[in-house]
Amino acid sequence: MIRKPHRQWPLLAVVATLLSLTFNATASTSTQAAPASNSSTEQISGKKTNKQLANLDYAGTQTIDINDSHPTFSKKTLKTSKGAWQKYGQLDKLNRPTAANAMLQKSLMPNAKREPLTVNPTGWRNKKIKSGYLYNRSHLIGYQLTGQNNNPKNLITGTRSLNSPEMLRFEDDIAYYLKSNPSGYIRYRVTPIFKSNELLARGVHMQAQSIGSNAVSFNVYIFNIEDGVTLNYNDGTSQISASEVATSSSSSSSTAAVQTPQAPQTTESASGDVTTGNQGEIIGNLNSHIYHVPGQSGYHMNAANAIYFNTEAEAQAAGYRKSLR
Repeated sequence: MIRKPHRQWPLLAVVATLLSLTFNATASTSTQAAPASNSSTEQISGKKTNKQLANLDYAGTQTIDINDSHPTFSKKTLKTSKGAWQKYGQLDKLNRPTAANAMLQKSLMPNAKREPLTVNPTGWRNKKIKSGYLYNRSHLIGYQLTGQNNNPKNLITGTRSLNSPEMLRFEDDIAYYLKSNPSGYIRYRVTPIFKSNELLARGVHMQAQSIGSNAVSFNVYIFNIEDGVTLNYNDGTSQISASEVATSSSSSSSTAAVQTPQAPQTTESASGDVTTGNQGEIIGNLNSHIYHVPGQSGYHMNAANAIYFNTEAEAQAAGYRKSLR
């Protein structure tokens, strides 16, 4: 005998009604909470990613793609209704920077001459290696993009290779786009990645997205490492392999001034300026990353700020640009 289905309809109708009411209530809640949810999801995802990045071990590639190099900005944070802006997170309890965010535009780029850096970030235990000084005061958002210079919320202790060429090549791409598109915008975020209570960052997480196009679009992590050097991330101290040992000694504390490079055939005056005996030397300024050739007005500088190159090509390869005067 064939069972008649009409006896099940009332029960099915009740279930369908309950499902419909539940769905409608859920959809209403999601719609109302959508703006907060987008922001919260991005923040939670970011925290999880930062923890994962802090536990990564360097395996020979200093810059790696994250999320197939696709940025993870929410739609809300890609809006340009507020124009260009920049925002820096508060220092944490250990005085470490936390994040740097911006909606970049050419209008934010500096016109003034860059002043020497005086801030010593956490983990600043510098020393001389064969290629120059081990550490740079690394801007999270590069000076050329916003003009932020001696801002403790925007500076970490970064190795030479982290600062240049690794971070610099991405910053240069952004700067080129902004100069070529004065009314264009780029959403930008750089997060220093610290592990536990360590004072030296393990690396930096960089994301950028040009608005309205993918002309600039990346999501990368750069390890804060230097070949030939073993870093102690707890306090920034380091051990150099025999092939990397240079003539000058290590700074003794994180607040100590950078030591004077032991360049050949140079003397130091009472004022601290370098007098160069070998007129073929190229002298770079560690703070400004500008190099000077013999005859230029800035050729004689404070010895603590000096780094020496044999050729202009060598200086440029290290991320320095020639002085205009």
